[in-house]
Amino acid sequence: MDAFTLHTGLVAPMDRANVDTDAIIPKQFLKSIARSGFGPNLFDEWRYLDPGEPGQDPASRKPNPDFVLNQPRYQGASVLLARQNFGCGSSREHAPWALQQYGFRTILAPSFADIFFNNCFKNGLLPIVLSEAQMDRLFDEVAAFPGYQLTIDLPRQVVVKPDGSELPFEVAPFRKYCLINGFDDIGLTLRHQDKIKAFEAERLAKMPWLAHTGL
Repeated sequence: MDAFTLHTGLVAPMDRANVDTDAIIPKQFLKSIARSGFGPNLFDEWRYLDPGEPGQDPASRKPNPDFVLNQPRYQGASVLLARQNFGCGSSREHAPWALQQYGFRTILAPSFADIFFNNCFKNGLLPIVLSEAQMDRLFDEVAAFPGYQLTIDLPRQVVVKPDGSELPFEVAPFRKYCLINGFDDIGLTLRHQDKIKAFEAERLAKMPWLAHTGL
């Protein structure tokens, strides 16, 4: 997965509490496990006025002009502001896939659903918990200033605002290590591939019959 160290991006506000994973990526799009192509269907039922189906050309859809991500001022946003309990509902890993493939690198909220929170880290998406007062201020500033950007400095664990002020945040050391180095679960295992190969070679030398499948 892509490493995360320092990111500066346009901010989009999702001013709704309890946004569940079915709203993030509706169930009809869960048929694929290819881990690609989910971005066009992020928030599909809110983003479009017509129902969507897998494989449908987004250009043929009717966008909802009132939905925040369809507004011109938020095009290209890579930082998402959210409210309490973001990512609740089912445990579908497609939710962080869709957010990331749309272009988001980080989500700021007062709280996240536990499984969604864990899935974000496993897929290179950084969820940041800030206080409700801090989030209220950010929502106000985004509304007041078109083109509002934030910088996320993961090594220093701070959110840097346009005026230079900083909002510190907590992140578990192991999760921070994985994000900075771009390690998902497979990447962590592959750090030891030389030892794995040596073990397999030694095992086959001692038990050569394991190399035969019987087919």
